[in-house]
Amino acid sequence: VVLHPAHHLPLHSPLPREAGFGCSLMELRSLMELRGTEAVVKIQEDYGGVEGLCARLKTSPTEGLAGSQTDLDKRKEVFGKNLIPPKKPKTFLQLVWEALQDVTLIILEIAALISLGLSFYHPPGETCGAITGGVEDEGEADAGWIEGAAILLSVVCVVLVTAFNDWSKEKQFRGLQSRIEQEQKFQVVRGSQVIQLPVADLVVGDIAQVKYGDLLPADGVLIQGNDVKIDESSLTGESDHVKKAADRDPMLLSGTHVMEGSGRMVVTAVGVNSQTGIIFTLLGAGVEEEEKKEKKVKKQDGAAAMEMQPLKSAEGGETDEKERKKVSVSKKEKSVLQGKLTKLAVQIGKAGLIMSAITVIILVLYFAIDNFVMQKLPWMPECTPIYIQYFVKFFIIGVTVLVVAVPEGLPLAVTISLAYSVKKMMKDNNLVRHLDACETMGNATAICSDKTGTLTTNRMTAVQCYVGDVHYKEIPDPGSLPPKTLDLLINSISINSAYTTKILPPDKEGGLPKQVGNKTECGLLGLVLDLKRDYQPIRNQIPEEKLYKVYTFNSVRKSMSTVIKLPDGNFRMYSKGASEIVLKKCSHVLNEVGEPRLFRPRDKDEMVKKVIEPMASDGLRTICVAYRDFPNDPDRNWDDENIILSDLTAICVVGIEDPVRPEVPDAIQKCQRAGITVRMVTGDNINTARAIAIKCGIIHPGEDFLCIDGKEFNRRIRNEKGEVEQERIDKVWPKLRVLARSSPTDKHTLVKGIIDSNTADQRQVVAVTGDGTNDGPALKKADVGFAMGIAGTDVAKEASDIILTDDNFSSIVKAVMWGRNVYDSISKFLQFQLTVNVVAVIVAFTGACITQDSPLKAVQMLWVNLIMDTFASLALATEPPTESLLRRKPYGRNKPLISSTMTKNILGHGVYQLIIIFTLLFVGEQIFDIDSGRNAPLHAPPSEHYTIIFNTFVLMQLFNEINARKIHGERNVFDGIFRNPIFCSIVFGTFGVQIVIVQFGGKPFSCQPLDLDKWMWCVFLGLGELVWGQVIASIPNSRLRFLRRAGQLSQKDEMPEEDVNEDNEEIDHAERELRRGQILWFRGLNRIQTQIRVVNAFRSSLYEGLEKPDSRTSIHNFMTHPEFRIEDSTPNIPLIDDMDADSARRRRKHSSQPSSPNKNNNAIDSGINLTIDTSRSAASSSPASPLHSLETSL
Repeated sequence: VVLHPAHHLPLHSPLPREAGFGCSLMELRSLMELRGTEAVVKIQEDYGGVEGLCARLKTSPTEGLAGSQTDLDKRKEVFGKNLIPPKKPKTFLQLVWEALQDVTLIILEIAALISLGLSFYHPPGETCGAITGGVEDEGEADAGWIEGAAILLSVVCVVLVTAFNDWSKEKQFRGLQSRIEQEQKFQVVRGSQVIQLPVADLVVGDIAQVKYGDLLPADGVLIQGNDVKIDESSLTGESDHVKKAADRDPMLLSGTHVMEGSGRMVVTAVGVNSQTGIIFTLLGAGVEEEEKKEKKVKKQDGAAAMEMQPLKSAEGGETDEKERKKVSVSKKEKSVLQGKLTKLAVQIGKAGLIMSAITVIILVLYFAIDNFVMQKLPWMPECTPIYIQYFVKFFIIGVTVLVVAVPEGLPLAVTISLAYSVKKMMKDNNLVRHLDACETMGNATAICSDKTGTLTTNRMTAVQCYVGDVHYKEIPDPGSLPPKTLDLLINSISINSAYTTKILPPDKEGGLPKQVGNKTECGLLGLVLDLKRDYQPIRNQIPEEKLYKVYTFNSVRKSMSTVIKLPDGNFRMYSKGASEIVLKKCSHVLNEVGEPRLFRPRDKDEMVKKVIEPMASDGLRTICVAYRDFPNDPDRNWDDENIILSDLTAICVVGIEDPVRPEVPDAIQKCQRAGITVRMVTGDNINTARAIAIKCGIIHPGEDFLCIDGKEFNRRIRNEKGEVEQERIDKVWPKLRVLARSSPTDKHTLVKGIIDSNTADQRQVVAVTGDGTNDGPALKKADVGFAMGIAGTDVAKEASDIILTDDNFSSIVKAVMWGRNVYDSISKFLQFQLTVNVVAVIVAFTGACITQDSPLKAVQMLWVNLIMDTFASLALATEPPTESLLRRKPYGRNKPLISSTMTKNILGHGVYQLIIIFTLLFVGEQIFDIDSGRNAPLHAPPSEHYTIIFNTFVLMQLFNEINARKIHGERNVFDGIFRNPIFCSIVFGTFGVQIVIVQFGGKPFSCQPLDLDKWMWCVFLGLGELVWGQVIASIPNSRLRFLRRAGQLSQKDEMPEEDVNEDNEEIDHAERELRRGQILWFRGLNRIQTQIRVVNAFRSSLYEGLEKPDSRTSIHNFMTHPEFRIEDSTPNIPLIDDMDADSARRRRKHSSQPSSPNKNNNAIDSGINLTIDTSRSAASSSPASPLHSLETSL
């Protein structure tokens, strides 16, 4: 491990001692490698206990460091800073190099170079005259090199733009990382004051306070602890919690989570010297070797990557994009949208490849037949370079068709859109930790929210209490209470609470007092202050060290108790907790004069009816405060909680109110309008929960819904054996609105149950909010986990996808809006891109076949490619969201990317553009009265004719870009256009560049300057796009039945269904395929063979086995399988969404007849009908069935 140069010292070097500290860096590091008792012995022998260690580190176990700047700097210098140096970001040049790896670009470069080399060759004599075409005069012949150079130049442009985009993406990513790191603070004692410090400012020798839910930022030794339990799985892989105690196992390691209890530790190692840091340094050294290996073997060991995941994230360490992608597989499956898009891009790429191959073959054949067969010209050796020049030209045309066809802008559009959204979401108080969470949020159908702190303000105030047999509706005057009771109450609240919980004076004049620490305890301390007493003197009298035993609060106990030794040697235990739990353990209660009287079960019932239920129905949380005295008995077993925590005497019951946040009801209403069900999951009792749910608008009186508590929930969902059954959950969750008194496992079970459910026609997408450590499992399980930025523990933040920096429910609504916006932006871009793709490919293809020359030249194609890929993805992906996004139901997971409206638009605009271009191509010269540009010889000067075609084409794309801003068939495409400055500047910028290209592009761009008259015509034809857009919008979708039949076409354009069983590997493959452009032909062949075999196997009868919904256990199979039915009918493959009820009904009708056994053993006879039926996604094929290979790509 490489340390600072100053630390390359032999172990026994006197130098660190001279630095004034009694132990060196190396000694501390070797100390931290010990565990358990050997560590205790070592500390005892070498340092004279923890106090001795603190003395050597010049710190005080109670007061901490003095905190003088010089001392801190010196410590940082000797022991290092608490930072792990980030991995170096990729330089711009590296990114350029990566962008150059694109296969299509490489092919283009090679072709351009060949074309360049050949253009300098002039054949001797006039023998090849017929072919060279007599048009060339000397000047023209010399200009042959221009085309090659122009292609190279445009490749450079494309590469630079791509690299720049990657670079800015990476920069944003790093900004986000550092932002997440700055968020984490830690409580440290300095100069006997407890302060919050950013983790990076911790130094060796600091005394840090650790408490439930912390993620330890540095290594340390426990000085004093109550019941500390730590989850060390991120370092050791052991899932059991490890008990820590100063006398048994005091070693606390960075990157581990505190699951229970509290305590203080002295920091002994920070940054690269801490346990996590050491592993990181090894990782860093390992990464270089990894990369060398990776070049040989293109497959990283997934397991290893996943193992390291907790560390990476735990330290918020920098991992660059690629690494992050590698690792984040373990967190969530690849986002649905990216899966759909990758698949789509591969499909289009394949189609493009075929088209371009055919183009080249046709051109070459036509040329050869025309010259050598028709004209019977001999092949002359000295003319070979000329022929090759032709072939190179054909090849370049083919490649340009491919370049235009491959939508490399798709992945780019997603990244730009997500990165842009994430940046903007920061302003809306959403800190996104995983990019894809933002897009998943747009599909959310259910939100399971915590109550405390999310729906409510998390400022607890005591408003009612029940003391000495009287129920006070507001806080009573201290004089009216029995003095004995009052003293007990004040002592109990002050001592039996975490000493870190305080009420501080307000920051601003006239503000509310600041509540620090546990909010419920703050409410109780507030009660002490309201009773005109102060808790601080009592705490000073009995400091934390003197507490004899503390049973800290956890989700199982739901109570907290503290035992103190009284001056006379006896013990007294103070207890507080949820009233129904503590009252069960009470046998006495203090009466009106402060004397204990018996408290029988029937008194209990009366108390619940008279006191607790009325309080709860006002939405109050009820806390019972109690105590018990123990005589001094040396052999009492303090660990036997059941005996200790019984026979209590109740002092009082307090009703604490947590008011609903003012903006929550509105936000919840928006969610319900948007088709998102909000459920409340809380630890409170059922009456409080119901009262708050009504206040928030989660439930409306008179509706049919369920409000149940954890017990009832478990009774309903578990069978006799106590196992959770999916069918039982399916009966409960659709109506469930409030789950009260729930344990963390209940929350996890509910989330898992909703996600795994098959009852609804769509798989539910669930978002969960949580703040406590115990919410970790549910946050991880959910599709999107929201953690609270202020109240949340580090563990919760670690498990989450998005952090709400203001803990506010209405920020979740913002996240939904942004998520839907991402989806829409990408659809807009798709609609635009596919129109251009279809038109450009068809024009190049037919043009080449009929006129032996593509009407759009290579350089022009690259320019069009640049407009439609890079610029359009920038322009369309950065549209700001509008409120109207929240007025529609969420898209389902299996909704195809391309809706029927979009298909209509793509086809409509495609038809318009093709008509215009072909008209111009074949009769343009008569209309404009100019020379025809068709059949021009090899190096002919650019013609006005083809320039007009190119110009019109680009202008039509520009105006169509404006059309693409709306995808739901809206009429006003200009709506809100000026709210998006990027869009405007790109459209105007492109227009400007286009003018320059046409007027001054000359030979490289094959353009001839046009006069104003012709320009007007081009613009006019472009504007026709807008008019035509209105025409298309007027055609109702239902008229366009044929769109549903357009399976053949759309097969090229989209793949709506993810195929599940080809797990992540398949998608990453697809991604690699895209990047490398290598299409794996043989895989396709294999698949067709399998498909034919399968079809033969199932041809003769309808396969019934598919109808049984199969209970899917694996969380990977989250995509509902498409339903397969095989029957005799015309092959129709509707891949465009079937929202039309009657056509679906027709299809169901005719698909229910079993197919007649087909005599001929040929699969193609029995048409294959793949109905992807949105309404019946419950029927899924069992993963074992061979039908899995019968992919939708058939």
